[in-house]
This record gives sequence, structure tokens and C-alpha cells, in this order.
Amino acid sequence: MSPVNKDIDQPLGQSQKLRNSGKRRYFPSGAAGLAGICGIALIAASVLISTRDQGLRKPQPSVVSTPVVAEAVPASEIPAPKPTDNEPATVGSIGGGDTKSGPSIIKVDPTAGEGGKGVIVIRDPSAVGQDLLVAHLPDRDLLEDSPAGKLPVRAADGRRPFDVYARPWSGARGARVAIVIGGLGLSQTGTQAAIASLPAEVTLAFAPQGNSLDRWMQAARRKGHELVLQLPMEPFDYPNVNPGRDTLTVDGSAGQNEARLHSALARITNYTGVMNYMGARFVADKGAMEPLMEELGARGLLYLDDGTTARSTASDLALRNRVPFAVGNAIIDANRDRGSILKKLDELERTARAQGFALGTGSAFDATVDAVNSWVAEARKRGIEIVPVSAVAVDPERG
Repeated sequence: MSPVNKDIDQPLGQSQKLRNSGKRRYFPSGAAGLAGICGIALIAASVLISTRDQGLRKPQPSVVSTPVVAEAVPASEIPAPKPTDNEPATVGSIGGGDTKSGPSIIKVDPTAGEGGKGVIVIRDPSAVGQDLLVAHLPDRDLLEDSPAGKLPVRAADGRRPFDVYARPWSGARGARVAIVIGGLGLSQTGTQAAIASLPAEVTLAFAPQGNSLDRWMQAARRKGHELVLQLPMEPFDYPNVNPGRDTLTVDGSAGQNEARLHSALARITNYTGVMNYMGARFVADKGAMEPLMEELGARGLLYLDDGTTARSTASDLALRNRVPFAVGNAIIDANRDRGSILKKLDELERTARAQGFALGTGSAFDATVDAVNSWVAEARKRGIEIVPVSAVAVDPERG
């Protein structure tokens, strides 16, 4: 047998010609062949897996840029733009925002909208409140039937008249002045002149003894005014000094004062709260004021104290009963001379620059309306923002 056919006898680095040299082997034999086949199979499997659709794994949601839908614009500006074809409409909210602290996200739903794209809805701080086109219409959810008529009440979802009927404002940190002009409804010509000429930022206060109050309320709301209702309260020297029909008195029983309060509250709708008319004796009596504040807190109404008596118990009781509260710095027309009124308004401006805001109250006298119109026009040029009373109120529910 010739030894040259044995591999072991071949020199290193030299290959032996295979038997049947006309045929080629595509796969190696033995252990090396098996390893090669496994390697090829693994590579093929890896390529196949990498190119297949991952149908068995649920794709993770990705963060996408989503449309921002403005809920509304300020009532004093243009109407809110309608969503375009690519912008989903607002689908509700999961929270509000403080109108004094800037925009806030009120709806985040990553599954809503076309194609599962999320929608983020942002509320403009100046957009809270009713659109002027419907501002004169009461929100039915904020009304309660009573023997006295329709009374303001918190809605089932927690909304308050204080929130819903508030006039929008900028939310800026600059100096703010709120002006409340009362006595609306007592004089037809005076009421008409005040509504027609006063800037919309001026808050109007209606007297429950007035006439055609619902008509005047609607006119004032269409002009953009925020409203409060004046409550006749017992002054010293009552009844020689008499605020009028349905006066709340210190000696009145709880039932009597409640009936008188309801009679006044039912006179109009669409107001953010109430303020005292006279009432130096009543507001100083804690026992008399406590039931009133309980009622206002339950109904979601603001209480405005005109600041004429330092003995008022309103501040502490408002905090305890969750009542939004504001107090006046000055009565601007105690002297009805135009020059005196302008000086009082200038004092309000100095106070606002010193502490951030100021609040003045007055009545719808011709001289007062004329002076306020002139002063507001100049104050704006000096950087003063005229705001509704709700913008300077302390709200226990917002902290």
C-alpha cells in the first residue's frame, strides 16, 4: 500500500488532491462541517428576526408634538379661533388654573384625537368667564329654585358664580386698581349712562330696590362688566337712616334675615358676589354676620366690604366659610366734586403701586362716572391695569 495516500504523511502546508477531483465538496465533513452549518443557520435566523415586524410586541407610545387648542380668548378681544382640520377639538378638562398665575394645562389625553395622537389644551388666564355673546344668559347649573325666585348656587361639579361670572383680566403682576360703581337700577338715566360710558373693566353694583334690573343686568353683561349685588344692611341710627326694603338687621331672627337675603339675591342673576350697602352696625356684629357668611360660602359668592368701618367682622368670617373676600381702600365720591373724586382715584393709584392693588367704591352719580372715565384713560397710559373686583379678592379655596 502506498503511504502517499495518508494525510499524516503529507508535508505541512501542502494540500492533497481529492479523489474524484472532478467533483467539489460544498460542505465540509465531520465536526467542522456540523459547526459550519450551525453558524450559517444562526446568521440566517438573526437576519430573519431583525427584518420581521414585531407583531407579538405592543409598540411603546412615542412622545409626539401635539396640537395646542386654545379654549377661549379674553372676552374683550376677538372670539376664539375654531380648530383647523388638523386640530382636535377640546374634549373636556381635568383641572383648572388660577387666573392670576398664568396658563395651566387642563387636559392631557395621549390616546385622544385622530390616530391616537394626544391633545394638550391650555387655558389662557384671561379666558375664564363667559363669552360676551352669551354673558347675559345665566348658567342654569348655577341657579336654584326657591319661593323668592332663582337663587345663585354652586353647580354640581363645584363651579361657583364667583368663577363663572368673573370678568377676565391679564393676570399680570403690575399695579392693579379695581373700581366698583354702585346704585345701578335706582335711576334709569343714571344706570343707562353708567353702563354705556364706563369702561368694561369697572365693576357695577346693582341695588335690589331698583327697577328693570334684569334688563339692566343683561345690558351691563353684554358690555363686559362684572357685577355684584348690594345688600341693604343695618346702619347705626336705624331706622332713621334706612337702607331700604329687606334690610338685614342685627335684631332680626335667622329666619327673617334669611328670607330678606333670598329676596335680594333673587332680584338678578349673573353676579359674582355681594357687597354691603351701609350696614356699619350689622357688619360689626359677629352673630348677625355668621349666618350671612355661611350662606355666601355655600352658594359660592364673593363678599365685598366697602371698608367704611374698622369694626367689620367680615374678613375672619369669610376665611372660615370659604368666601372670596375683598375690602375697599376708599370711597371715591364721598365728596361729589369732580376734583375731589380725581384726587381719591390718584390715591388709589399710589396705593396700588405700593402694595400691588387697590380698590375704590362709588355711586353712579354723573360727576363720579365722568371722573372715572377721564381718570381710567390716563391711568392706563401710566401702566395701571383696571381690573374687576374678583381680580383683587382673597379666595380661601385657591389659597
